[in-house]
Amino acid sequence: MFSRCSVDPTANPSPHCTFLVKIRSILIANRGEIAVRIIRACREMGIRSVAVYSEADRASVHTRLADESYYIGPAESRSSYLDVAKLLEVARVARCDAVHPGYGFLSENADFAQAVADAGLVFIGPPASAIRAMGDKTAARTLMKARGVPVVPGTEDAISDPAEAAAVADQIGYPVLIKAAAGGGGKGMRVVEKPADLLRALESAANEARQAFGDDRVFLEKYILKPRHIEFQILADAHGNIVHLGERECSIQRRHQKVIEESPSSFVTPELRARMGEAAVMAGTACGYVNAGTIEFLVDANRDFYFLEMNTRLQVEHPVTEMVTGIDLVHLQVRVAQGERLPWMQEQIRFRGHAIEARLCAEDVRNNFFPSTGTIRNYRPSQGFGIREDSGVEEGSEITIHYDPMFAKLIAWGMDRHDAIAKMKRALDDFRIAGVETTIPFCRFVMDHPHFVKGDFQIDFVATSYRAEYLAEPTLDECRAAALAAALLGGRHTTASVPAASAAQATSRWKTRARGNCA
Repeated sequence: MFSRCSVDPTANPSPHCTFLVKIRSILIANRGEIAVRIIRACREMGIRSVAVYSEADRASVHTRLADESYYIGPAESRSSYLDVAKLLEVARVARCDAVHPGYGFLSENADFAQAVADAGLVFIGPPASAIRAMGDKTAARTLMKARGVPVVPGTEDAISDPAEAAAVADQIGYPVLIKAAAGGGGKGMRVVEKPADLLRALESAANEARQAFGDDRVFLEKYILKPRHIEFQILADAHGNIVHLGERECSIQRRHQKVIEESPSSFVTPELRARMGEAAVMAGTACGYVNAGTIEFLVDANRDFYFLEMNTRLQVEHPVTEMVTGIDLVHLQVRVAQGERLPWMQEQIRFRGHAIEARLCAEDVRNNFFPSTGTIRNYRPSQGFGIREDSGVEEGSEITIHYDPMFAKLIAWGMDRHDAIAKMKRALDDFRIAGVETTIPFCRFVMDHPHFVKGDFQIDFVATSYRAEYLAEPTLDECRAAALAAALLGGRHTTASVPAASAAQATSRWKTRARGNCA
């Protein structure tokens, strides 16, 4: 007989815990691509999935794919996907016994994790205490430094006195980086090149941090020139076992948002991988981590690495790790939440081949990545050996202004990096979508760029190497595909007897492009 241990993820891990708490029903506190990803995992594991949806998501894929779906409010996130009381009420009414937060929204909110536990539910993620410890950037820096994990030189605490900030900046040397203590994603972040710009940057960073996170604390650190952004996936169970699943290279970024990710990194040597993996495990151990998490590092040209932050959730780019390890991270998240032990030791984890992920967003890359909204037409994702598409949309789905513009992730696996790049190029060329502009041309540009192909790039790649005019014009095949999509759209409009005004509004930009660039 199993002895039932606490299912409260905030409780201290017990090495004597021998129970298994069977999770039978999961509330998915998210939407879109990640909600679909979790629903599929639930189905594979024989677990009932319960989705929530806002007014804007009434007809969304995740709403219809789940075993049950519940309306939670208007499109605004704070009145729906960020409303803790509504989410917990749905969990109660639907008789759920666990909550998966996905990524974004409340996934790194310690109060939400604690509220889930207080409601007697299993939070499929880390303990609230770990989220809290690593969510505060200054506290996390202090903790990592105490445990011997390298951190970028800078202040230990938040800083508000301009004179003190100037003294610190003089000591560590310009350029310096101002960062929000309570957030990430580039919000409240400023690079300061010279002393004359420091005061204004402090004020604007604090204001932006207050608006984004409700917390205007900022701190200073040395700005590492031309670093690479390399992160390590970790997994930990409630029995004290913790491993890493290798690194992901995430240096292709635009405005601090990752665009292309891959595993392994072409920059990381076996010796560096061993040292960084050891530091990642040490970081997870230091905060009492349980479940899946990511330790992010900056790596300079000398291959010296520094702790950047920890993401206490599943990452958007987790598929590249799954492709090279063969490990389903969502399955493992659920199994760990049930109290199971990790099924392997560090030395048993194997890596095979190379994987690349391209985030596909509804943005106009020829117009400074301006958001593109509308109805998706003629949606035909790429297929074939080594290609994986994770999305939350289909033909007829609406891309709105309310949520993140990423509508899909395209992942290519190859026997080596060269093979993975070749497969990604083919997959991007094969991808068909009409109705909205996408970042596919930009991703294709990256795959062709000689510095990317050689693995010779840093996080300033987009700023230094990309211009909209560098994008290739549509190929003959793309023109034919666009013309076909336009013809299909025209045929459907005729068949459906759409009023003239509505048909004009629904005219595809692909159709327009086909008429222009392909003329």
